[in-house]
Amino acid sequence: MGIFISVPKTLESIFIAAAFAVMMCFAVYKQTGVLQSSGYSSKKYFKWLVKKGNLSYARFILLALMCALSSAVISLCFSFTGWGAPLIGLIGYLIFFAVYTVADKKVALRSEVTFTPRLYRLYAVSWLIFAIVSYILVTGLNFADYVWGNQLFGTLKYTALAVLPLLIIPLLLFANCAVKIYEVPHNNGFIKKARKKLASSDIKVIGITGSYGKTSAKFILEKILSVRYRVLTTPRSHNTPIGLALALNNHDLSEYDIFIAEMGARHRGDIAELCGLCPPDISMITGICGQHLETFGTFENIVYTKGEILTATKSSAVLADDCYDLFAEYPCAKVRADCVSDIECTCKGTDFTLTLGGESRRVHTVLLGKHSAYNIGLCASAAYTAGMSLDEICEGVKNITYIEHRLQLIEANGVNILDDGYNSNVKGARAALEVLKTFGGKKIVVTPGLVELGVLEEQENYSLGKNLVGYDLVILVGDTLLTPVKQGYLEGGGDADKLFIAPTLAKAQEELQKHIQKGDTVLFLNDLPDIY
Repeated sequence: MGIFISVPKTLESIFIAAAFAVMMCFAVYKQTGVLQSSGYSSKKYFKWLVKKGNLSYARFILLALMCALSSAVISLCFSFTGWGAPLIGLIGYLIFFAVYTVADKKVALRSEVTFTPRLYRLYAVSWLIFAIVSYILVTGLNFADYVWGNQLFGTLKYTALAVLPLLIIPLLLFANCAVKIYEVPHNNGFIKKARKKLASSDIKVIGITGSYGKTSAKFILEKILSVRYRVLTTPRSHNTPIGLALALNNHDLSEYDIFIAEMGARHRGDIAELCGLCPPDISMITGICGQHLETFGTFENIVYTKGEILTATKSSAVLADDCYDLFAEYPCAKVRADCVSDIECTCKGTDFTLTLGGESRRVHTVLLGKHSAYNIGLCASAAYTAGMSLDEICEGVKNITYIEHRLQLIEANGVNILDDGYNSNVKGARAALEVLKTFGGKKIVVTPGLVELGVLEEQENYSLGKNLVGYDLVILVGDTLLTPVKQGYLEGGGDADKLFIAPTLAKAQEELQKHIQKGDTVLFLNDLPDIY
């Protein structure tokens, strides 16, 4: 037994285990990105993993097979070296893990991996778990070799380490669960600190929720309110308890008058939880549709959950005109945002009449589409409720610029690009297609379909396909949702010669280059998150 438990053998096992843990961490890069996009929800990640057409695990199986084959061949070729053959055979693992890692990183993530403290902790725990499992396996193989003493087994023993790629995803999910032992109480403490900080300040809170348009409304409202007030907002699309807490804890609240809190939800009680952290003085509901029906289950649950913000509102609520009647029974003071009329839309922007307090002004915005006028009207009503005058509000409207990835117009080499990559709702898709019609040249749509619509997903994607009829070129990306979109397009009278299927966005862009010319306009409608 002395040979088996010798210091050199132990150090050899530790080194091999540590090296495999590093290689596995590199190989798991994309998976951690998807897990991060899933909000570190193992359930949501796993649902993505088992979706039809997802080849992530199949690629790990292929990696395992290539590693096993190359390790066996190399070990046998160097069997004349005796005890060194299995170690030399490990070169096969290094080669194919490197090939896999390089190839995997070429698959672009819509939301690139953000190396936050939490992700670093996940990687550290993953490395430790990978190393422990690798060490146990290496030690077990060495022990079997010592006991058995078969020369062929001794040469090929490390070929069995090819099982490790098959364990990467299960071990990553285990690491994610292990990290939550720290993350959950840490996050709760962080949120508690933000709640206490907000309660002790004089800042007023405007809460925004709805099935769609929350982030756009937040940016619009911030531009308007900033004419008179010092405004703090949640960054980008941060609309979870942690997102709100980050904004509150990372700023001196005494330097601001108003905090705009975007509030997202996928389950009953989510908005109530957010309002517990940030009770709104004024609330806004941007609109209601079947978005996130997949998690809510019913339309009634969506309305109930969005209505939770009205129950928590201290002063008054401003509701979009088309959803006002859904919340008629709520007792809080409500304002119907029906202050917009005479809308004129062109490819240069939108003109409309804004009426507040009996006064009217003609207003122009660079934002595109009729829905943009309604969004501005909603925010103008909220700003008016917050104490601003109509003249101040109109001054703020002039400061509104394109909102990133939300029907953002980009001109490149004479081509108009409508970047609506963060739009995945039914009403927004229809609005974007209407905007596309205002442009000259060929009109091209690139889309993977609409998501998170639950039982309505097939029906709405079929309707989307019908709405794509008449455009000069339609490129459908991926395969998850394309069947109903394609069916709707063709059955709606679409020209099959103008319809292309591309497996990835990169392939779609390659196809696009074959057809596009100066003066044409391309609408990128819903660049899917990685979990789809």
